[in-house]
Amino acid sequence: MVLRLSTLFLRTLREDPSDAEVASHRLLVRAGYIRRAAPGIYSWLPLGLRVLGKVETIIREEMAAIGAQEVHFPALLPKEPYEATNRWTEYGDGIFRLQDRKGADYLLAPTHEEMFTLLVKDLYNSYKDLPVSLFQIQSKYRDEARPRAGLLRGREFIMKDSYSFDIDDAGLERSYQLHRSAYLRIFERLGLTVVPVAATAGAMGGSTSEEFLHPSDIGEDTFVASEGGYTANVEAVTTVVPEDIDFSDAGPAEIRDTPDTPTIDTLVGHANDVLARDAGPWTAADTLKNVVLAAVLPTGERRLVIIGLPGDRSVDLKRIEANLAPHLEVGGEVMVEPASDEDLRKHPGLVKGYIGPGLSLDAPVLGVDGLTGIPYLVDPRVVSGTSWITGANVSGKHVFGLVASRDFAWDGVIESVEVRDGDEAPDGSGPLKAARGIEMGHIFQLGRKYADALGLKVLDQNGKLATVTMGSYGVGVTRAIAALAESNRDDKGIIWPRNVAPADIHLVATGKGEEIFAAANQLAEDLTAAGLDVMYDDRPKVSPGVKFGDAELIGVPTIVVVGRGLADGVVEVKDRRSGEAENVAVADVVEHLRRLVSS
Repeated sequence: MVLRLSTLFLRTLREDPSDAEVASHRLLVRAGYIRRAAPGIYSWLPLGLRVLGKVETIIREEMAAIGAQEVHFPALLPKEPYEATNRWTEYGDGIFRLQDRKGADYLLAPTHEEMFTLLVKDLYNSYKDLPVSLFQIQSKYRDEARPRAGLLRGREFIMKDSYSFDIDDAGLERSYQLHRSAYLRIFERLGLTVVPVAATAGAMGGSTSEEFLHPSDIGEDTFVASEGGYTANVEAVTTVVPEDIDFSDAGPAEIRDTPDTPTIDTLVGHANDVLARDAGPWTAADTLKNVVLAAVLPTGERRLVIIGLPGDRSVDLKRIEANLAPHLEVGGEVMVEPASDEDLRKHPGLVKGYIGPGLSLDAPVLGVDGLTGIPYLVDPRVVSGTSWITGANVSGKHVFGLVASRDFAWDGVIESVEVRDGDEAPDGSGPLKAARGIEMGHIFQLGRKYADALGLKVLDQNGKLATVTMGSYGVGVTRAIAALAESNRDDKGIIWPRNVAPADIHLVATGKGEEIFAAANQLAEDLTAAGLDVMYDDRPKVSPGVKFGDAELIGVPTIVVVGRGLADGVVEVKDRRSGEAENVAVADVVEHLRRLVSS
């Protein structure tokens, strides 16, 4: 059936929506694919649903190719399964909770691990039933504090999530690799460049985890790569740890007056003014910076933590959030922010600008058995025997020559600082270079976390109950559409990859003569009969400029113009991406376009 613009439910916009921050958001709204219903919530219009359907078809085909079977769960779910896994609490304010008229608690599903696990538990009881992989394409809900970037960070979004169930870890590894290869094929067919990177498991739990990131300047994730092939989200990068240093000959630490030196720069300047050394000038790398942070737990509780790191480095809050929960012995996602003045007032032993691991050399205030009671964690570069200039917890005073392990201790080591270009890859494959990326997919070897919590066991080959091991695999479906629009555009509009475009051909009739519209109408019917999807701009009394502008905004990869050339027996075939156009004889154009679309 021909998609006629004269009757299509479509209004393109000439102006950008006022709330749009990124190009994909602006163009998808202007071109009539989506409309805002509320912050972070969008209605899908006919053109948008056509693109969405093509993306979902590719995903379904690749899932079927690895033997995964499709199911569909409700979006409205009961509280009890999420209580059993403790995620009702761990999600904190990140989910939508509600009650029915009887007062029973429900949530709008942010993800469906619990439901998949319980479904398999309900139906399977033997190792002979395994392995099995199930998937769904379903709406998910997150109560984003600040939804932004259109479909890239919304409160309602569509995701493909799948789960594998195996009797042992070897089976889980096979299922994981099958999904990994399927994901690479999905993104290739979508025309979406991705980089698989090592990732942290976060609140999902489990061991091995990888993200598929689409390189983009607007991406919220930072990843690094080395020329030798190492790739990782910065949250998962591990520091190349220096060797411990023998401090048996180190001189004693000394508390010195350092007036008006609350910053690293002022401290280094003062040190170079008053204390020369044979090793050369003091630098920020010689100082130990102690940063007080507030961790907001899923329960809403606020806890302070202090991070010790070299003064030439800055903390990376996202890295800390990814790695802090085990140190606080809590589950779920932990939000981290700088400590407020009110936080510091509750701990008078912490003197802003002069915080350090020791008030004096024999009365530590931070670290193991510290007097403040605040966990003291250090960057991996703070190893035994390293010597530092750091705060003395007295205004206007610093300690020089404070030696790690001899003069102060710590409660744990945490990956906490920004990863720089030039830092060494942990596998020795060379220096790292950072880039931004949009997360398109995430896969996990969950292991037995959810199966243990929900009692998913089957009889093994010996007739004994064995806990099933699981994998979890997600693809952002609506996010993929936004990423495609973001990376396939110019200053005129979207340029869809052919596999996901709302039509194969955008046919435009321009002119006033009835013969032009009759010829265009016949061509639309002939192209449809040849198996091509045709969007036909048959709107009367609409100027050629408006029609061409809409065609370029909407982004079908091939534009065919029936106009003045019809008198010479030709139509214009234009490539939306390159802008190149050619005249093709009317008698040959159907076969020409059929070959073009199938190439």
